[in-house]
Amino acid sequence: MAGPQQETAGPRPTSRDVARAAGVSQATVSLVFGEKWRGRVAERTAERVRATARDLGYRPNLAARNLRLGRTRTALLVVPALTNEFFARVYTGAARVAAENGFGVVLYPSPDGIGPARDPFDSARASLDGVLASSMASDALAAIRGDELPLVMLDSDPAGSLGTATVNLDIADGMRRVTEHLLSLGHRDFLHLAAGVDTWTFDVRADALAGALRGTGAAVRTVRAPLTVDDARAVTETALAAPGPRPTALVCDDDILAAGACKAARRLGLRVPEDLSVTGFDDLTLATAVEPELTTVRLPAERFGEHGMTSLLAVLDGRTPRLDTLPVELVVRGSTAPAP
Repeated sequence: MAGPQQETAGPRPTSRDVARAAGVSQATVSLVFGEKWRGRVAERTAERVRATARDLGYRPNLAARNLRLGRTRTALLVVPALTNEFFARVYTGAARVAAENGFGVVLYPSPDGIGPARDPFDSARASLDGVLASSMASDALAAIRGDELPLVMLDSDPAGSLGTATVNLDIADGMRRVTEHLLSLGHRDFLHLAAGVDTWTFDVRADALAGALRGTGAAVRTVRAPLTVDDARAVTETALAAPGPRPTALVCDDDILAAGACKAARRLGLRVPEDLSVTGFDDLTLATAVEPELTTVRLPAERFGEHGMTSLLAVLDGRTPRLDTLPVELVVRGSTAPAP
C-alpha cells in the first residue's frame, strides 16, 4: 500500500508577493530590505513590510543585491588576542549589531610577539566592506593594509587616529576613580604596575594616575610587566622586595596584572588588603575568581563593540557616526582597605 504522497513545497515568495500582501509598492519593499527606507518610508510602513515578509517566509536575495551594490556586507574586526576576555566581549557586541543589520563579522587576532604577519586577506580584500580595529592591534593594520578600507578605531588617540572615526571608553576617568578611592583610604605610597605594552590606552592610565596624585603629597613608583599573571608576579615580587619604604597601594593597569600582584604579595607573606591594597582594571571574570575579589574598573566591553560597529555602519552608509565616550564604573571589592 502506498504511503501518503509527500507534499511539494510551494513557490518561494517574492518581493512582489510581500508588496501585494502589505499593500505597498515593490519599490517600497526594496527600500526596506535595502536599508534605504529612512526618510522615504514611514517607520510603521517599514515594520508592516518586515512583518508581512516574516509571515510569508520571504527571504531577500542578499547575494544578488550585494552584487548590484558592489558590497558583501562583511566587516573585519582586528583585535590583539582571542585569549583576552575583554576582546571576546567586544566581538560579542559588535557581532550582535552587525547581525541586526545583515552584516557578518570576520575576526582577525593580531599576531603576538612575532612581528608583522603575512596578509591573509590579500586575495579577499574586495570581499570586505570595512574594518573595526583596536589600537592594541594597530600594527596588524599595516600587515593587512586595513587602512585602505573604511576604518573605525577602538580605544585610540582621537588626535592621531588612523580611522574615519574613533570610539573610546573613559579610561582616564576610571583611573582617576581608582586613585581617589585609594587616597580616601589614606594611602600615600603607591606602586604602579603598568602594562609593558606601548599603546595609547595604557599611556592614558599612567597620565591619569599621575594627574590624580599631583598635589596630594603621595609618591608613586612605576614598574612594567607583560600582560601575563606569571610576569606580573615576578615583577611585583622584585618591586616589593626592593630596599626602602614598601608601598601600601598597588595600582594595576589590568586585572591580569592584579592577579599576578596578589600572588606576589602572598609569596612575600603580605596580606591583601591588610598590608597591601591592590586594584585592577577591566572587571574580567578573573576579578571575582581571586580571593579577595578585586577592586577594579568595569569597562562595558559589549557596549563598546556595539558602538564601534554602529559607527562603522554609519561610515559605510555615508552618515556621520556618533563620537561619544562610554562611561566606566569603579567596582569596590575586598582587595582594598585603609592604609596600614
